[in-house]
Amino acid sequence: MSFVAPNILKKTALNARHRELGARMIGFGGWDMPVEYASGISNEHHAVRTKAGLFDVSHMGEIEIAGVDALAVVQRITCNDASVLTVGQAQYSAITTEAGTVIDDILVYKLASTHYLLVVNASNIAKDQAWVANEISSVNDAVLVNSSSRYALLALQGPLAQKILQPLTGTELDSIPYYWFTNGEVANVRAMISRTGYTGEDGFELFIQPQAAVRVWDALLDVGAEPIGLGARDTLRLEAAMRLYGNDIDETTTVLEAGLGWIVGWQKQNFIGKDALITARETGLTRQLAGFEMIDRGIARQGYDVYSDERIVGSVTSGTQTPFLNKAIGMAYVPTELSKNETEIIINVRGRYLRARIIQMPFYKRRRK
Repeated sequence: MSFVAPNILKKTALNARHRELGARMIGFGGWDMPVEYASGISNEHHAVRTKAGLFDVSHMGEIEIAGVDALAVVQRITCNDASVLTVGQAQYSAITTEAGTVIDDILVYKLASTHYLLVVNASNIAKDQAWVANEISSVNDAVLVNSSSRYALLALQGPLAQKILQPLTGTELDSIPYYWFTNGEVANVRAMISRTGYTGEDGFELFIQPQAAVRVWDALLDVGAEPIGLGARDTLRLEAAMRLYGNDIDETTTVLEAGLGWIVGWQKQNFIGKDALITARETGLTRQLAGFEMIDRGIARQGYDVYSDERIVGSVTSGTQTPFLNKAIGMAYVPTELSKNETEIIINVRGRYLRARIIQMPFYKRRRK
């Protein structure tokens, strides 16, 4: 997980609360964000896996597309098939280039028959908006609005998330399936309640007005949620093998290379990058994103070289010592022939050439009820 500290950092509506709670703040994607609280990343990670943790992810961006031709726009710019969505449903997707590479990975929410919400990565808001604006310019009846400033976004994640949230809302949470959402109230605040997340656990993401963020945040902490920073968010998503834009996917990696072929709507009439992805599927891939665990003692970090037969064959995109699984894991792009489970590779960890083995992802999968 890479952190950048610009000269001027934007602040979420909860910035003061994070500081009052003793959070260590750091610049990330242009925002002043909590990376960890006093309990530390490992304890926060365990709290999400065993109880429930609360994240401020208000730095994420929201772009709305509305109009008679809104679906046509979404279908063209994203690789997944948004036509299968019904109102109240969301899907994981990606905005792709003509080469099938990833401009951004996003969530698409169908708010109404002619109204869609795209949740995009914080560092990509301006880029995504410009890309969509260019594509929408030739459409007769569709408009784009960057509505990021209208939302604060809180994520309550963990096996106790529903138990903690239910007393604060009149919405029957059992009625919201995974990747569905509804409108309701949380702590007497209007909210869009979405059963989504980025940790590998059950949980909810709450879209609320920024001026109400402190009220909802405090209410959730009062009933048992624990504050969690971006450090644990990164280790949690890596255990669940969720890709991080800028590390595991970007404009140099295709959706198929990243192992995200399941979000490609192959039956769609057309979308940007479809021809390139069809060609890649037919001819075969030369490299793939693979998961690994260390055999020798050491932690492989982003950018470390991967070797096979004494030659560099790839590089680590994400890597850490996982607090819950208690082992060193990571992801790396390697030649396709080296991506099979149990294949041994060598990783240069600060001048030490250490053994690792390819293993199946995700590294962690929660127990379903």
